[in-house]
Amino acid sequence: MASLQTSGLLFSSSSSTSSSKRINAAISVPKLPKIRFPLPRNSIKEMILRGSFSNTVPLEKNAATTTIDEPFINSPAASAKEISQLYAILETVADRAEMHKNVGEQRDNWNELLLNSINMITLTATTMAGVAATGGAGAPLLALRLSSTLLFTAATGMLYIMNKIQPSQLAEEQRNATKLFRQLQSQIQTTLALYDPAELDVKDAMDNVLALDKAYPLPLLGKMIEKFPAKFEPAVWWPKSHDFQRKSKRPGKNEWSEELEAEMREVIEVIKGKDTEDYMRLGNLALKINKILAISGPLLTGIAAAGSAFVGNGSWAAIVAVAAGALATTVNTFEHAGQVGMVVEMYRNCAGFFSLMEESIESSLEETDFDRREDGQMFEMKMALQLGRSLSELRELAQNSSSSRIYGIEVDEFASKLF
Repeated sequence: MASLQTSGLLFSSSSSTSSSKRINAAISVPKLPKIRFPLPRNSIKEMILRGSFSNTVPLEKNAATTTIDEPFINSPAASAKEISQLYAILETVADRAEMHKNVGEQRDNWNELLLNSINMITLTATTMAGVAATGGAGAPLLALRLSSTLLFTAATGMLYIMNKIQPSQLAEEQRNATKLFRQLQSQIQTTLALYDPAELDVKDAMDNVLALDKAYPLPLLGKMIEKFPAKFEPAVWWPKSHDFQRKSKRPGKNEWSEELEAEMREVIEVIKGKDTEDYMRLGNLALKINKILAISGPLLTGIAAAGSAFVGNGSWAAIVAVAAGALATTVNTFEHAGQVGMVVEMYRNCAGFFSLMEESIESSLEETDFDRREDGQMFEMKMALQLGRSLSELRELAQNSSSSRIYGIEVDEFASKLF
């Protein structure tokens, strides 16, 4: 009996000891801190749009809950209205990119099909004129002469229309539009992923879409870009009131310094003096060559048509018809197979690219409120990447430009290493 009581006491003592240990262990557990739960931004936006977003996300029953930043949810900039509008614009931009891609492929086919058809018609008419000159008289001569004249006349009309619309240039316009709409699509996706969309983001996206629609129209009749303007001008695909910049949250000068501003000014000088000037010169030259070729093709086929009408009345008529037909085929092939119109549009787009860079840098430097400027280091990195340079190469370019101006020496390199 005594032994049982003793064992009972020992058991009781050990139980109380272990119980006290458990209590001490429970008391010694530190209070768990609140953890910022890194939910994917898309998931947060979907919950906001559904109205099912709560301030806490329970992970497990009777477990510590994870909270999400209150200011982010209650921020007016992250409202469902702006997010919904940006997603609607994003769908429109993706649709535009696909439309321009399909139209570009169609107009590239136009260039190839029209080129082959007109060349075949011209060569057939030239052959008929030559055969008619060596043949006899009577009905066979009349048939060959009439057929040759009709084919040359048809080639003249088709070639006039083809040179007027410049299918290779039309295709290049649509390729550029596709690239720019995809670039805008990426910018909107970045805004949705990294920032809290505001009303200015929506307005900026809308302005960019409308500016692109105006710069690269889809229809031909009435709205087609003039293929032979009196003066070569760079392409402009951005809104003129392109002054929206996301306000920075960095205090102070927002990573801007006098050295960085001086560097950007030197970069502008190099772009204006070398890159833009060179592409304007090449664009004017390509435009003049294209004008000469566009006039020469129909003129030569018209002369061949007139010469073929008099084949059989003298040797000179046949010589004129055959020679003019051969020259017309050569000119047409050089112009459209060489895609001179596409080269003009390429120069126009490159000149526009450098004009946009100049405007971006100038607008940033003219903004006196540093908080409204883009982060200085980020801006410098973007400019370097757009010019195909590293940061050290961009700074070296600015130093060379400054030294050259001091000593009165012309800069011997272009700002861009891409074009």
